[in-house]
Amino acid sequence: MSLSGSHAYGTDVSTSDLDIRGITIERDSVIWGLQDFEQFEDRSSDTVIFGFKKIIKLLLDCNPNALEILAVKDEHVLLSSETGRLLRENIDMFLSRKCILTFGGYAAAQLKRLENALARDAFTQPRQEEHIMQSVINKMNNLAGHFSDYTKSGSIDLYIDDSAKEEYEKEIFMDIDLSHFPLRDFTVILNGMLEVTKQYAKLNHRNRKKSEGSLLKHAMHLIRLLEMGTEVLEGKGLHTFRHNREFLLDIRNGVYTYEELFAIANERSKTFTYAAENTNLPEKADFQMVNDFVRDTYIRWFQDV
Repeated sequence: MSLSGSHAYGTDVSTSDLDIRGITIERDSVIWGLQDFEQFEDRSSDTVIFGFKKIIKLLLDCNPNALEILAVKDEHVLLSSETGRLLRENIDMFLSRKCILTFGGYAAAQLKRLENALARDAFTQPRQEEHIMQSVINKMNNLAGHFSDYTKSGSIDLYIDDSAKEEYEKEIFMDIDLSHFPLRDFTVILNGMLEVTKQYAKLNHRNRKKSEGSLLKHAMHLIRLLEMGTEVLEGKGLHTFRHNREFLLDIRNGVYTYEELFAIANERSKTFTYAAENTNLPEKADFQMVNDFVRDTYIRWFQDV
């Protein structure tokens, strides 16, 4: 059992919650019987205890939140058994190229929140429309493998033009020219477009002052994830506590503008990408090694109890 979240990263402030994460060996009725147990959660105390088999699966997937439990500073470990010690000592057997997708994917999600915030708070209305249109196009491209190729049946052209609505200076328009195109596939495209525009509509109705702290926190985690992922890919191991905590706290406290944050994120992304392209990590963890570790752990545990 250990500290987690901001206290484990070293980025906690006076208002930070105290997050606790732990791992437990399941009861014998779960291991050899029909009962099931994955995790225990107490939201009132921000405590989550994972079953041993559940955490192993998360570790094999290189889930950052799971890996961080094994990489906290010694003084952040609140309670540990021999099994916990062995897990922490053998964290490297879980590290693989899957970290490229997990750390990079989590960071990409945080970056998207920042991009949306910039579109909402800093762009002029015509520039916002351009940003939304590009997001719609990206969405359509991401869906391309799931529906018929509309370019073979005609075209769907998006463009910006003057708006007749009082609340808009510019607006996204579209010209559609399709022949013999499946209706169900067209609804996939349309729903994808609507999903993007609805997201931006929700952003514009948020309390901006209230959400700014949350967005800066996302920015801090974006940079943290890219840095941690880069260290792992470079073979430097995983370090939950951040050596540059003051820099990360400056991000959280609004010292940097959005433009500066994007520049920092871009530089960290390039470093992460280079590390991903040159990493010596295996494609995936040695499943047999991990499986033997799990088996030996269960045998040792139930012999001792």
